[in-house]
Formats: sequence, C-alpha cells, structure tokens
Amino acid sequence: MTQLLEARMEHLDEICAIDQEVIGDYSRSEYLRTAINEKRCIIQQTEKGIGGFLIFTNDFFGNCFISLVIVKPSERRMGIATALLAFYVEMAATPKIFSSTNQSNTSMHKVFETAGFIKSGCIENLDEGDPEIIYVKYK
Repeated sequence: MTQLLEARMEHLDEICAIDQEVIGDYSRSEYLRTAINEKRCIIQQTEKGIGGFLIFTNDFFGNCFISLVIVKPSERRMGIATALLAFYVEMAATPKIFSSTNQSNTSMHKVFETAGFIKSGCIENLDEGDPEIIYVKYK
C-alpha cells in the first residue's frame, strides 16, 4: 500500500539517508529537520519505506513554492515525483504553485511537464552556467 502523508520527525533519518544517497552528503540535514518541524515535508511511503519526499514553502512572492523533490534512486521512474507534486498541488494554499530546476536536469523537466507545470521564466547566476528554470501550475 502506498501513502502520501506529512512527514514526522520519526521519518527524518530515512529522509536524510535518501537525500545523502542523491546528493552525496548530509549537508541538508538541518534544512530537512526544519521543514519537517514546520510541517512543510510530504513523503511517499510504502511497506518498503519512503520512496521520495517533497519540501515546500508558502512565501514565494505570496505563492506556494515546491523547493525540493527527491526520489530514492532505486524507486525512480515509478511515478513517485509526479504523485508527490499532484498531492501537494491539491493541498496548496494558493491558486498558483511554483517550482524550479536547473536547465541541465532533463529528468525533472519531464516530471514537471507530465504533472502539468508550464515554464514561467529563468534565473541566471545561481549555478554557474546552469540557469534555474521556473515552472508554475495553476489549480
């Protein structure tokens, strides 16, 4: 059985382990702890454990913003990111939901397009030579 639900502090170690597997270190551990404490983290959980998670904020120019979507490498291409996005869009407090990814992250561009997000602009100079592409979805 698969569930999408709000992360609790008991999930922190598993979430941090997935993040470490993806980015190679534990540098975001405090960021993830804060998001869980502030009830801004959603997980996809099965009997095997957490398959992925999503972090959001509600302060992007007065709109909701999905700041991070991470799927466990062994669970990719199974619709987890798309399910997390859809779940969050339903619960989002604003009619427009924004997110972003680096221009080089082709797999995340496909996820956004599958989930019905549309390109909304770009930000230069965050990562050298790899612009951040902004997406939006209207409820």
